[in-house]
Amino acid sequence: MSTTGLIIIYVIIWLIIFFVILPIDVNREKITKIEGEDPGSPENPKIIKKFIYCTLITTILFIMIY
Repeated sequence: MSTTGLIIIYVIIWLIIFFVILPIDVNREKITKIEGEDPGSPENPKIIKKFIYCTLITTILFIMIY
């Protein structure tokens, strides 16, 4: 498989894993309420931690597939 194909497969796997991990470990209880803000949005979505976990899981899966 070409390099471009491998990159596309990696990105697709990464996106799938990211959207699966995104709702995990989210606390939706608000400490401060801001007018006009969605009440269901989390105060701290922990995106950096999810980004790192997603990259590690995707790398392991990609190595197994490759």
